[in-house]
Amino acid sequence: MKFDISEICGILKEEIQQHKSRLDVTKVGRVVEVGDGIARIYGLDEAMAGEMLSFGGGVIGEVFNVEEDSLGVVIYGDYKDVKEGADVKATGQLMSVPVGDELLGRVVDPLCRPLDGGPEIKSDIRRMIENEAPGIAGRQSVRVPMETGIKSIDSMIPIGRGQRELIIGDRKTGKTAIVLDTIINQKDKNVICVYVAVGLKESTVAEVVETLKRHDAMSYTVVVAAPAAESAAMQYIAPYTGCAVAEYFMYEKHNDTLCAYDDLSKHAVAYRQLSLLLRRPPGREAYPGDIFYLHSRLLERSARLSDKLGGGSLTALPIVETLEGQVSAYIPTNVISITDGQIYLQRDLFHAGIRPAVDVGISVSRVGGDAQVKAMKKVTGKLRLDLASHRELQDFARLGTELDASSQRQLDRGNRMVELLKQPQFSPMTAGQQVTTVLIGSSGLLDEVPVTQVAALVTEFLAWVKQEKLALIDSINETGDLSDENSEAILETLKTFQVTYKTLT
Repeated sequence: MKFDISEICGILKEEIQQHKSRLDVTKVGRVVEVGDGIARIYGLDEAMAGEMLSFGGGVIGEVFNVEEDSLGVVIYGDYKDVKEGADVKATGQLMSVPVGDELLGRVVDPLCRPLDGGPEIKSDIRRMIENEAPGIAGRQSVRVPMETGIKSIDSMIPIGRGQRELIIGDRKTGKTAIVLDTIINQKDKNVICVYVAVGLKESTVAEVVETLKRHDAMSYTVVVAAPAAESAAMQYIAPYTGCAVAEYFMYEKHNDTLCAYDDLSKHAVAYRQLSLLLRRPPGREAYPGDIFYLHSRLLERSARLSDKLGGGSLTALPIVETLEGQVSAYIPTNVISITDGQIYLQRDLFHAGIRPAVDVGISVSRVGGDAQVKAMKKVTGKLRLDLASHRELQDFARLGTELDASSQRQLDRGNRMVELLKQPQFSPMTAGQQVTTVLIGSSGLLDEVPVTQVAALVTEFLAWVKQEKLALIDSINETGDLSDENSEAILETLKTFQVTYKTLT
């Protein structure tokens, strides 16, 4: 009797496969050492870098270091419950978080667990926190404006949808205020916003949430909070979680999204702490060698997708805090080189009452006029240069230097433009209102108005136009353009208003 070897092998393989399917094989390791949110694991030889591990009791970890005889694992959550000798299970999955529409209006931690006292996030959709950035073919150029509602930014440092614009400055100079104004300005514009708080005080995070609620902005916003009381591990993954949440709306819903990281200085400090605890070799200022990659792989995920991929966008507004204006420090220079421009807030301007305290000399947007409406481009052609030369003339005037008539006129015009560009917090303006403001300032019709009265006059004028001549501003908002006839009409309306204003005052 002859046996067919291939047939016997096939039967044996089928039997083995059936037995395998009945068995639940879980790879288990053991905790050798634990402390400061770091665990050393023995026994999981096949674990991969970035893999999610389960410690039991809802505590999870991520493989950071793959060494010859053990694993260096970062623990997310309460690591005090993890004891030496405890079992650790491999999941075979990379680190991911639940995402979806259920997150809108919620305040969550970096693992997407609720912090607002609301119901648990129940979503079947998960996204990896570390996701590959879209390639060149998957992107398109940044041309659609992401309007902040702030005159000084939209006119001189425009931000486009899909751009990465850094907000940099010393502490208490209004960096978070710019982000909040931008989020509030996205109301009714179909933009999903994600605000990531890293290392902030819990009271500050609560204040941010209260501000967003007060301005009806929470309905389209997700707040991911890893406050100062949280472990370094939770602060480390917070920006990646926020980016993953925004990417869901960009890739799956084809929405325009905005993600603000507040702030990446504290994020770098948290990563440095983890790296030193894992005994990775320290480099400059004790930061690990891959500190640049830490932020580049996060910010490169911001993009405006091609029409083939759905055309959604992710705009990043990272915040970096400087010490005594040191823009050339390690982390600031790293992030400046990654981003598409920066808005620099100067402490001296802030204390002088010029708010937002934007230094137009250092601030820049590498997208430029491509991300501006036509009307704004028409009226702001020389605004940056005029303000920069005004700053120089101010320095001469402070030295007691005698100025000629032309320079004095330029200085006076600059003083009025500085007053015009001041803006109270949480009062975003439409494109039409901004264009009108810059137009009347550069026209010279306010040159005879005392500097102290300029802001009040313009505020009254805009309110009057809104009531009496709304079509002038509405046409700019609808078409994005400013015709010569419309420009003349605005200036004529201002002349008429000035006569009435003088009579009233």
